[in-house]
Amino acid sequence: MKPQISSSGPLAQTAFQRNGAGLLCCDGLPLSEVSKTFGTPTYVYSERTIVEAFQRFTQAASGRNTLICYALKANSSLGVIRLLAAQGAGFDIVSLGELQRVIAAGGQADRIVFSGVGKTQAEIAAALQAGIKCINVESAAELEMVAQTAGQLNTVAPISLRVNPDIDAQTHPYISTGLKDNKFGIPMDQAETVYRRAQALPSISIQGIDCHIGSQITSLAPFIDALSRVLALADRLAAAGITLHHLDLGGGLGICYDQETPPAPQALLDAVFARLADWQHTRATPLPEVLFEFGRAIVGNAGVLLTRVELLKPSEHKNFAIIDAAMNDLMRPALYEAWHAVELVAPATTNTKRWDLVGPVCESGDWIARDRELGLAQGDLLAILSAGAYGMSMSSNYNSRPRAAEVLVDREGRAHLIRRREEFSDLIGPERIPDHLRG
Repeated sequence: MKPQISSSGPLAQTAFQRNGAGLLCCDGLPLSEVSKTFGTPTYVYSERTIVEAFQRFTQAASGRNTLICYALKANSSLGVIRLLAAQGAGFDIVSLGELQRVIAAGGQADRIVFSGVGKTQAEIAAALQAGIKCINVESAAELEMVAQTAGQLNTVAPISLRVNPDIDAQTHPYISTGLKDNKFGIPMDQAETVYRRAQALPSISIQGIDCHIGSQITSLAPFIDALSRVLALADRLAAAGITLHHLDLGGGLGICYDQETPPAPQALLDAVFARLADWQHTRATPLPEVLFEFGRAIVGNAGVLLTRVELLKPSEHKNFAIIDAAMNDLMRPALYEAWHAVELVAPATTNTKRWDLVGPVCESGDWIARDRELGLAQGDLLAILSAGAYGMSMSSNYNSRPRAAEVLVDREGRAHLIRRREEFSDLIGPERIPDHLRG
């Protein structure tokens, strides 16, 4: 069977390759050894790949006034956050829990931006007390909440307005965020009015403008179209006497799951800064700081999900391979019909057939891959590729299944457990049986 690991694309997986014995490895460590030590299902991440992916962005931004933020929702494991904090990353968060994770992992509060449409007053207060860099306000109502909370704390809230440019990012509808039908951001035709209101509030300090149009974007055009609309708004704000100290251009750069060819980080940032240079020629003031918020493009191709074939259930109509990973471990296929490459960790010992890889969860939507040509036998170990983003962070305990373990492989090929496998006590720890129901 021909490995699918060398698929084209600027962020194609290079950490996961076969050794001389044909075993799939993570930076030289056979994944079969990882499964022997930590069991399955287990997420395995390459430290080197995460660092190198982040450095592609910092190198592309070299010499420019930028902050490259990591979007925590892609993978919020403390080990991953700590690794990126050590590289000087900023962080894009969407909840109090994510704020607490960054702080617990040693990230700097003044390099955090807080996005999301549903921040509570308690979350806003915690962010202000922590001293974060900016709150990305997504509605006129939220602006009033932020102002009120800051006033109660006798402080001034640094804010940007997240604007919705009504750009079609040509991605899955569930991960599109920049269309007028999406819940995110303030419509462009309302933004200037909301900025004027923000300027009049004594507990608000306008820092910038924010725009994020979606995820898994594989072409430059949507980014540049959105940027042009943001810059047109920035010009109108300047004419109204509203100063912007930064431009937050979001993230959303895609990765290679199959045959996608997204732009390289260098190509994306070069195109963005070329457009900014054209804009800057018309202005008398320096270019504001530029923020980016990448998640999937940093961790997506750095991880795999290890799973084992429990049973084979062939039939004339459909061949099912029942594995020990399920939709609660990797939600993307069930949620988006997302495609992940699948590799046998050891070379195949049987002839190939078309298999659906399904889990033990009691849902027909519990599948990881469909119609894959694989030579499978009971007990085979599989690697689900490109699982570093939106895998563990979206996992659940559905069907009372403990969540998987997570392992980080360092540059020397040593495996480090960064999250132990959950046990039954973890599942029921927060629960209580009322006294009146006890016998």
